[in-house]
Amino acid sequence: MTIFLIWVIAFVLIAYFANKRWDSSVSQGLDKMLPEVLKTHGENRYLWVVALAVLGATTLVRPVDILLVVILLTIIGLIIAKLANWASNKVTH
Repeated sequence: MTIFLIWVIAFVLIAYFANKRWDSSVSQGLDKMLPEVLKTHGENRYLWVVALAVLGATTLVRPVDILLVVILLTIIGLIIAKLANWASNKVTH
């Protein structure tokens, strides 16, 4: 129960501050990091605020779980990239 309360408090605080600073810094920061397809251009404010708050609160409460998920997604991404490269080489030859 304590972990849940800490998570909820972190979620609310992160969401509040991300929403408050959306126009001044958060939207521009996301647009610098994301590929063109995912850029916010100031839109989808609440979707991104909630997503950032969930990720931030979860990272604060369970950092090892987030690290393991990032490592797993990176390995899966590398395998998919290698398979796509291999398949495109087979098709072109």
